[in-house]
Amino acid sequence: MRRWAYLAKRLVLAVPVVLFGTSLTFLLLYAGPVNPAASILGQGATPAEIARLEARLGLNEPLWSQYLEFMTGVLTFGLGESYVISPNTDVYAVILDYAPRTLWMGFWAVLLPLFVGIPLGFYAGLNPNTPADYVASLGGIVWRAMPNFWLAVVLMTALSRSGAITGGAFAWGTWLVETTVVGAPPLDGLVTWTGLVPSVDAHQFLVALKMTLPASVVLGSASMGNEMRIARTAMLEATHANYVELARAKGVSGRAIVWKHVFRNALVPLIPVISAEAFLLVGGSVLVEYVFGINGIGYLFFRAMTQGDIPLAGALMFVFIVIVVGMNVVQDLLYTLVDPRVGYD
Repeated sequence: MRRWAYLAKRLVLAVPVVLFGTSLTFLLLYAGPVNPAASILGQGATPAEIARLEARLGLNEPLWSQYLEFMTGVLTFGLGESYVISPNTDVYAVILDYAPRTLWMGFWAVLLPLFVGIPLGFYAGLNPNTPADYVASLGGIVWRAMPNFWLAVVLMTALSRSGAITGGAFAWGTWLVETTVVGAPPLDGLVTWTGLVPSVDAHQFLVALKMTLPASVVLGSASMGNEMRIARTAMLEATHANYVELARAKGVSGRAIVWKHVFRNALVPLIPVISAEAFLLVGGSVLVEYVFGINGIGYLFFRAMTQGDIPLAGALMFVFIVIVVGMNVVQDLLYTLVDPRVGYD
């Protein structure tokens, strides 16, 4: 029961953070240099036309009045319709149309550090100063040092030479399905439901997977190297702790020591790193989606900001803020689950 009370307390404390972030978003969008009316009408618009559109959109009202209207719209999920990207369409409907591609890419991007980076780091920490440890450590440093934009360009160059970009006859083009690896993955109709039983189209699944994997590798590469290094360090510290030496002295088997004592304690410093995957998806997806043409909410946010679609940009920023704050709450809750020494006060 105390855990649920702690969760409720953390959710209540998260409300002011969300309100502050949303208020800052309003100032950046409405008090900034972008003129939504000019963006809608284009470069050939006259000052009179811009003034009339500003009056119709309420952009000439006092800033405090616009702020109250904006916050009311955010809290009631009624920010209105898109100005430029998809006129006469509710902004949240636009986001729901683009979100599945980002979630699909993010799912595979998160699997890379979780099931490759962390296990390799634990293995290197359990076998220090061995060739496997040197290879894993060097790989982690190299992956961590490669910027996303540089890796994306290099990967695009390699795939274009192999014929994957144009669906050529090289390995990427003929591996089970022939498709390009640039563009929006086809997710419509990927899963169909017969009552409560889901059915997945195998061919479409492979096509969507192949079109997403390069972008997911780029997006997850930075955190993979980071988590590998932190996992190795955490495992080394845990294996040399006093309680591990005491367990060895009592004759506890090595397997029991690793899984019952070392592994759980080594997870504690990894919790904030794992929860930071949400920050990676929010910030890194903009560039990666633009380069690979994924056409998800990262690319949508880039277009909304550059084209002055204020309602859409505001709704996306609110979604990003809620995701980041929500992951911080989940992170605090995970601390109490993994480490019993952490109290609920």
